[in-house]
Amino acid sequence: MKDLTLSTLIAVFEEMFGRGLFWTMVAVAALITLLYFFVLIRDHRVSWRKFLWAQLSMPFGAVAAVLFVQKVTSSSFSNIGGPVDWIVLLGVAVLGAVGLAILVYSVQSLVRGPG
Repeated sequence: MKDLTLSTLIAVFEEMFGRGLFWTMVAVAALITLLYFFVLIRDHRVSWRKFLWAQLSMPFGAVAAVLFVQKVTSSSFSNIGGPVDWIVLLGVAVLGAVGLAILVYSVQSLVRGPG
């Protein structure tokens, strides 16, 4: 793996998660992102109360994402070795935190409406 291209990354993720689970996760992430943009366009502003609750959910998203990846990849924390492993684990945690925050904000806006 000399070159890091998009097709190489997709192949690696399909190998790690399985083709079906990987593309399901991509579709769910795209759906949540579209839902978030819909809410922002509909409301014309950010509700800071909802934003606070979304931020408070971030640690749960980080932990859930790390545990999910550890479970799906048949890995464990004892397999973490070098700095690259820690960087990847931190990246997974950040993406899980941000993803859950976006989901929480969007769901709150849809359930409670603008305001």
